[in-house]
Amino acid sequence: MLRKTTFRVRIAVCAAATLAGAGLAAAPASASALVPAAGSYTLVNAASGLCLTVPSASTADGVQLVQQPCGGSGQTWTLSDVSGGRRLTAAHSGKCAGIAGNSTSAGKAVVQQACSTGAFHAWKLEAAGGSAYRVVNAGSAKCLNPASASSGAAIKQNSCDSAAGKSWTLKAAGSAPTAEPTAAPTATAKPTATPTATAKPTAAPTAAPTGSPLPGWPAAKGAQPVTSTIPVSGPYDGGMKRFYGSGALGGDGQDESQDPIFRLADGAVLQNVIIGSPGADGIHCTGTCTLKNVWWEDVGEDAATFKGTSASQTMTVDGGGARKASDKVFQHNGPGTFVIKNFQVADFGKLYRSCGNCSKQYARHVVVSNVQVTAPGKSLVGINPNYGDTAKLSAVTVIGDSGKKIAICERYKGVTKGEPSKTGSGPDGVSCVYSASDVTYK
Repeated sequence: MLRKTTFRVRIAVCAAATLAGAGLAAAPASASALVPAAGSYTLVNAASGLCLTVPSASTADGVQLVQQPCGGSGQTWTLSDVSGGRRLTAAHSGKCAGIAGNSTSAGKAVVQQACSTGAFHAWKLEAAGGSAYRVVNAGSAKCLNPASASSGAAIKQNSCDSAAGKSWTLKAAGSAPTAEPTAAPTATAKPTATPTATAKPTAAPTAAPTGSPLPGWPAAKGAQPVTSTIPVSGPYDGGMKRFYGSGALGGDGQDESQDPIFRLADGAVLQNVIIGSPGADGIHCTGTCTLKNVWWEDVGEDAATFKGTSASQTMTVDGGGARKASDKVFQHNGPGTFVIKNFQVADFGKLYRSCGNCSKQYARHVVVSNVQVTAPGKSLVGINPNYGDTAKLSAVTVIGDSGKKIAICERYKGVTKGEPSKTGSGPDGVSCVYSASDVTYK
């Protein structure tokens, strides 16, 4: 979990030629240290306490963003550095926040679109004094702004000023949006103290779903042998059938370079799938992808491997589970952010590993939330801080590990050849970000 500091953000549209680093350097010294790192967040409006949302978690192009009560779907955004500012990518769809028609006019809709390198998909966090940030997008010089303070209000771009509706807080994905109760009464300074005092109870119900019990393992509704990799572009619903390797995909060892059962294109969504044995190399994602309610009964080489080359890409694993992984469950080879939530793992080596010796290395980020871990196992997360990796963990439940032998977060010195060396373990507030209260032992 991120530190409890919240980040007020105004998202305005920056000049096309301005680099993200230059915009951040312009912030006052008192605020610059608070600029959030690349990672997964929810954006909470300072005036309404509501979250920036893709309605109904739609994956379609052109859907106008709205604000809705926090805790729903379609509210996780990946913040990443791009030329001209920061990119906001919807984790569930892999699409970017942009301006309809690339318009510079006030009142135009803010929508999700297929990501591009254009100025209208670059947003910059511009300091507005203290820890507050006004806003920036490289095409219109106008701010992200809800049409009203009500739930469901459409998000538009409007000229930037000091109005609270043009300021936002960034909360680490999966953390309690404590800004919600505080933000609404902000206009009345004294009453704010009362809701702020009740922020602790507010966090409890928010955390409860995050750490809520997970379902049991599902029964397969049929079986399908797979002799050659199934390509997926767009949504694919497996109907809870068991898919297992056969013929050329019939191996169940740890040999490198095996082919996967499924290969997901950039933007693909795979859901309601059981991968049986032999599992070959599970699933390969070649860019942003979402795995929802996917289960691995007996992990082969790896359950899933995240590839691709864009720092803005996100792989989201939401629900499901994996067991009998003699080594890694999730392998992160490309750049970007890996989100693992509402997931269960048992009898495993490592749940997540940022590649320790890939020939090309990147900064990688992992966000783990509401994960149930059943021993035996070796480690939950392994990262390479020397390449800029970060891990944020919350609502982790460990079962059957009375000796606390399963490492929660391990740090390595990654390399491009040879073997990485372990440099540390446990929370450090910088690379491995969590506290003792984020891990429960049963």
